[in-house]
Amino acid sequence: MSIIPSLFGNQRTNAFDPFSLDAWDPFQGFPFSGPSSALSIPGSEISKETSQLANTRIDWKETLEAHIFRADLPGIKKEEVKVEVEEGRVLQISGERSREKEEKNDKWHRVERSSGKFLRRFRLPENAKIDEVKASMENGVLTVNVPKFEEKKPEIKSVQISG
Repeated sequence: MSIIPSLFGNQRTNAFDPFSLDAWDPFQGFPFSGPSSALSIPGSEISKETSQLANTRIDWKETLEAHIFRADLPGIKKEEVKVEVEEGRVLQISGERSREKEEKNDKWHRVERSSGKFLRRFRLPENAKIDEVKASMENGVLTVNVPKFEEKKPEIKSVQISG
């Protein structure tokens, strides 16, 4: 049994998993992190933003023909997602997941599904054809395909030896 989770209030589901979905808020529980304090630090806002960035899981694989990015975006429509290539060969994937409307008589027992904005950026390598980027979305998975330039193999020229 690990001592790490008990020191920090059992925030992580697995203390040794750096990709655990639970974000640890270092200001949680401190007297100056509340909204009524004169030294108010929006700790919960920082935690929510950090959680959004961390929860948008994206795989990046390179094949012979392209760089392929796949993002799990369950419950998000393709109209709510933006895929852009910025100057400097930066691929940016962003969007927003809306929060469910609360009814007056609703009693929430647990809220684990994230809502809010997300943003991920990736610097594309030199061999990426940024003018030919394509994106598609199916079953909550965004796939971005960035074609590559063909690698030019060095031309070998045979030289005659005289003498």
